[in-house]
Amino acid sequence: MPRFSICISVFNGERYLRACIDSVLNQSFSDYELIIVDDASSDGSAAILEKYAENDKRITVVRKSQNEGLHLGHRTAIEKCSGDYILFLDADDEFEEGLLGKVDGALREDQQIDMLHFGIRVVGEGVSDESCSSFESFVNQPVETLEGVDILSSVFGGRGSYRQDWRMPQRAFSARLLKDAFSKMPVQRLDCAEDAFEMFVISSLASKEVTRNDIIGIRYHLGRGLNGASPWTADKFASVAESFWACSSQIQQYADSFRSRDSLAAAKGAKRKLMQLLFNDWRARVLDDEKMASIEKVSSVLDTSVVFSEVMRCVRDASYETLTTGTGPDAGVLQGWRDVAYRIADRGGMVGVDFPSYLSAADDHIRSVRKMERVSGFEDEPIRIFVSAHKPVEVFDSQVFQPVQVGASRTNERFTWALHDDEGDNISDLNPMYCELTTQYWAWKNVDADYIGFCHYRRYFDFSDVSREENAYGEVMGDYINVVSQREYMLEDVRVREIVRNYDVITTPVEDIRSYMGENSTIRSQYDAAPKLFVEDLDRVIDILVARHPEYEQDAKAFLAGHTGRFCNMFIMKKEIFHDYCAWLFPLLEEFVASADMSLYSKEGLRTPGHLAERLLNIYLLHHERIGAGWSMKQLQCVHFTKPDRYYLPMALSCGNDNRPVIPVVFASDNNYVPMVTTTIYSMLKNASDAYRYDIVVLHEGIEWENQEKMKTFLGQFENAGLQFCDVSRFVDQYELTTNNPHISNETYYRFLIQELLPYYSKVLYLDSDLIVKGDVSELFSVDLGDNLLAAVRDVDYCGNLNMKDGIRMRYTKEVLGMHQPYDYFQAGVLVLNTKAMRKLHPMEKWLEFASDDRYIYNDQDILNVHCQGRVKYLDYDWNVMTDCYGRIGRIFSFAPAAIFDAFNDSRNHEKIVHYAGAQKPWKVMGSDRFDLYWEYAKETPFYVQLSSMLHAEVVKPMIAEQAAIDDHESAVSEDSPLRKVVDPIAPFGSRRREVLKSIGRAVRGLK
Repeated sequence: MPRFSICISVFNGERYLRACIDSVLNQSFSDYELIIVDDASSDGSAAILEKYAENDKRITVVRKSQNEGLHLGHRTAIEKCSGDYILFLDADDEFEEGLLGKVDGALREDQQIDMLHFGIRVVGEGVSDESCSSFESFVNQPVETLEGVDILSSVFGGRGSYRQDWRMPQRAFSARLLKDAFSKMPVQRLDCAEDAFEMFVISSLASKEVTRNDIIGIRYHLGRGLNGASPWTADKFASVAESFWACSSQIQQYADSFRSRDSLAAAKGAKRKLMQLLFNDWRARVLDDEKMASIEKVSSVLDTSVVFSEVMRCVRDASYETLTTGTGPDAGVLQGWRDVAYRIADRGGMVGVDFPSYLSAADDHIRSVRKMERVSGFEDEPIRIFVSAHKPVEVFDSQVFQPVQVGASRTNERFTWALHDDEGDNISDLNPMYCELTTQYWAWKNVDADYIGFCHYRRYFDFSDVSREENAYGEVMGDYINVVSQREYMLEDVRVREIVRNYDVITTPVEDIRSYMGENSTIRSQYDAAPKLFVEDLDRVIDILVARHPEYEQDAKAFLAGHTGRFCNMFIMKKEIFHDYCAWLFPLLEEFVASADMSLYSKEGLRTPGHLAERLLNIYLLHHERIGAGWSMKQLQCVHFTKPDRYYLPMALSCGNDNRPVIPVVFASDNNYVPMVTTTIYSMLKNASDAYRYDIVVLHEGIEWENQEKMKTFLGQFENAGLQFCDVSRFVDQYELTTNNPHISNETYYRFLIQELLPYYSKVLYLDSDLIVKGDVSELFSVDLGDNLLAAVRDVDYCGNLNMKDGIRMRYTKEVLGMHQPYDYFQAGVLVLNTKAMRKLHPMEKWLEFASDDRYIYNDQDILNVHCQGRVKYLDYDWNVMTDCYGRIGRIFSFAPAAIFDAFNDSRNHEKIVHYAGAQKPWKVMGSDRFDLYWEYAKETPFYVQLSSMLHAEVVKPMIAEQAAIDDHESAVSEDSPLRKVVDPIAPFGSRRREVLKSIGRAVRGLK
């Protein structure tokens, strides 16, 4: 009985067969048998095998009269094996020298091993070195010793990431294990992915696997056979897909027979991996002109949802490659892939099916690729109007309006959808002083076009014939930069070209500053009134102008003494005029900067050169009007778009090779609440299990970009979390959202948007932003929702109100809300949402319509209780423990049914989430309930000072009032006043702090 049985199945392998067999026969360890199955080869393989078998009695050849595929070839070989351990070898690969001896030594070290994984050396056959290196790194990665179910999970990602490959030839198996496993497999043909199914069954039965990738056992030729680089037709791809699907189905059937949670999870992971591999081949190997047809063909083989999700994943990956390397498909190709995926989805009736996580990323990337491609054609445009931007913003679909990233030399993030002011001859480094003038300088030095103009990322010309109402500063106010506004203000290229070609110079309208500055105001006094600018700088640049160009003195004096001007640094000029203007302007500014000391100026003060240029433009135009330059000029209104920031739909967390389960968590905030939501998220992540990844989405209206970046930087310390922001203005602006509670803002309604904004999740955790999370939210998220719409905690406050003798809340609950079980009313600050079920119940628009009903007390919370009643999973109170706001535990909570009140009180001994619901917030009221807990986390955030100033401001107000009473000889504040208990510890009598606060109080009231 030999130590090893080596199995080779060959079909038409004449070209590589000799080298393969020789690599076995040349092993120094000789205690083995070699079983070779000839799977009805039609080439010279049979003759080669016959000769080898004649010369070496260890070789057994089994010849088949009909080709049956690799799986049945393995089965046939195993039936013939008599060794203690079995190894497989593909007919186009070779054993490395000394393999069998090394494997024998490793197996003798541990008699319990029934599966030994060893390493390989990858040899490229028509594939890149990078592909070889990547594949070799993956299959040779170190893995700890595995036992039991961990083996299956490691290979198929059931309870974690894919840490191991499922390659059969890279392992030595105990004969007992292998014969048992193959006895449980069907006797049917399986091709292509048969090793995945075989390894699934083997791994489910294995007891112990040891990885010894230091033993390099096989020379694997990447690029030969099915794994080669030869192109596929649509028919070939459909055939391979059928094989993959058959293996996936066999895996699922086998897992179903086990009926264990681990085997079912592993089967799901196996299917996901198989489909990813299949569609990676679709992208890499299917001929470009057959790709669309191949998708249509394969849709009759695979589930519609699989085809849709995998094509969209390929769209995402390919478009990202285009964006980052410029080597991927163009936008037209990507759009074609996307469209065919959607056609198949529509035809397959994907109603109620969860959308893939790649959906929003794919659409966003296509849009970005299209914008990037547009940039490449900008140089050919004879009319180039540059739009300066320093952050991601929306841009119009236009070849005329060309975005330029300003200050590009000062940032690592380069916008692919824009030109850059640091290319060629430039002053990009001076952007903090020159503002959008760095674009103007770059255009002057590097651009050749018939007309050159400038706008700002939030300010554009209005090219329509409509005279619109302006604000006091001469601006037409718009909202979004989109197709609708492009049409409204006639910013389409055809219209813009038609207007521009008829004029030499286009500017914003001449505005009279007296409308907002006063009757006696002048342009000079307007500049002087700017709090962070110095009129002496304006005077200095005029002196420089007059010294260089005396002929402009009259125009400069007239302009500064007047009360009209053109503002915003926006204009369009013929090339000759533009070059003349720049040659006149920039030397003036250069001399000013060289002679001015702005080292102590504020950030706004440093922008003085930009402000000065706005005035100098007026002087330049006035001068040429006065001397009769004969320019044909036109004035167009300026549209100020209030919401120009780029619109991002949230994208599912990109995990790469990290296959830890993802928990999506959604928050709602505005710019003022940034310190609070940051504190809440920080507390959550600090106490969250690292066995999961957390996809954090902040829904907002108007969180400043700088604050977003600050939050991302701070929370970036958690490697298992991703943070993204979604401006929801476009969704909520069309509804009259109301609230009858002064402590509730419109952000509370954002939870109704989650089901649509995160379509790729069927379950989402929603948390209010006034919480401290002490527990592990993965425990909360793991609650089994079943067919319920959500999970939440009963509202002890509401239940207390229900038991009030006046009966007001009870009547409201029954008559207005129509709740059949009033005491089932839940608190909506902590929710586990079954978003898949909620989509089926109502579309997002319907939820927002409900939210516009002003009959409700707590519009958002009442609506959820009304429409979710009877389908709620109730959580332990630990997950939403409300604080004792102004003594409400005794005043209100204690009226609740005893069981509810007792459960709430008990939860305060082991809180997992503390909810600062109500008006008494820890950043407003010192010493409030759970005050110290909140600041334990808040003090570690970058917004600590900002939060502290809020608290101090709230403390100072009553102290000012108290001091007023003392100064006025009133005794309005008694010695035992609660106010004294708050104030005295932080500002004791006789302390310097108290004297400072007294002085503040007097100053506020106008006293000395």
